[in-house]
Amino acid sequence: MNIHEYQAKAILRKFGVPVPDGHVCYNGASAREWAKRLGEGPWVVKAQIHAGGRGKGGGVKLAKSASEVQLIARDMLGMTLRTHQTGPEGKVVHRVLVENGCNIARELYVSLVVDRNSSKVAVMASTEGGMDIEEVAAKTPEKIFTETIDPLVGLTQFQGRKIAFSLGLEGKQVGKAVKMLEALYTTFIACDCAMLEVNPLVVTAEGELLALDAKFGFDDNALFRHLQIGDMRDFDEEDPNEIEASQHDLSYISLTGNIGCLVNGAGLAMATMDIIKHYGGDPANFLDVGGGATIERVTEAFKIILSDRNVEGILVNIFGGIMKCDVIATGVIQAARQVALKVPLVVRLEGTNVEKGKELLAQSGLDIVAADGMADAAQKIVMAVSAKGGRA
Repeated sequence: MNIHEYQAKAILRKFGVPVPDGHVCYNGASAREWAKRLGEGPWVVKAQIHAGGRGKGGGVKLAKSASEVQLIARDMLGMTLRTHQTGPEGKVVHRVLVENGCNIARELYVSLVVDRNSSKVAVMASTEGGMDIEEVAAKTPEKIFTETIDPLVGLTQFQGRKIAFSLGLEGKQVGKAVKMLEALYTTFIACDCAMLEVNPLVVTAEGELLALDAKFGFDDNALFRHLQIGDMRDFDEEDPNEIEASQHDLSYISLTGNIGCLVNGAGLAMATMDIIKHYGGDPANFLDVGGGATIERVTEAFKIILSDRNVEGILVNIFGGIMKCDVIATGVIQAARQVALKVPLVVRLEGTNVEKGKELLAQSGLDIVAADGMADAAQKIVMAVSAKGGRA
């Protein structure tokens, strides 16, 4: 789960990380009044969407008067902001953050991520703040410093100083950086984060350190321990089908293709998408109904796939272990009848109660193509979609 910048800064502030004073606003008049309350300008007005690169797209602007804050906020709210992360469709701005400006002397980069290779948290730091870290890694990888943290010890002051020195900090700034890094690590662990990025971390002309922008990524499996963080979820920023899927405990991700996939198990889902691509098709989604799905959950999964107008065919690929093939078959039949299925449907079943499942499909009276094996299933759905004039 992702959250907005203003929410991220509220969390950081709670754990003692210095951030600029600011407030989220939903209309121009409110933005003007909050600017006055924050003190003398200048102020920064920042569009709040779940994407980076907002400044390049016109989503971050400086205002020198409260009236200018109002005008900028009014123009920004409701606009479709397009960045390299939103894609050409962009995202509609529903709220803005108004915060105090600061005198920036340097821009740095700091992030904490889960390092899968070491199974530890790693701190990444760079003097190239304000830039995409991927671009820095590609062009000047030597400018990225990485420090791995022992989970039994935590971030030590020695490591904090190493990171501070790598950023070119000196004097009192080193101590301030160590304190901030310790607070960031505490935040990361306490909130079950998957990623915590501060970009840029700025050094002001007065020598202070501020987290000028922040981005969180949380471990969805741990959100049950953080109800307040879960309440920060912004459904306006998410795909409606993905939201609907989450209501039924389904793992669903929209893609750009035209062949819908209904699979049990994330590994099988990935393999199914790969083999569809191998035979010239293009997956429209990733949908995992899980190992213990009910008939009702399978039915809802089918409906979600068909709600995507780009879907021109569906491949059901089930390996029944805990999940029984006859349950999947019954769910597919119910869903196909409820939605009046009009696109090709290929079903491959294997495992527990497979013969009973195939029998149910055969007796359903529906136009369902049976497949033997993944390769056969992928070829049949790609051929069926192509025969109807869809994209191969």
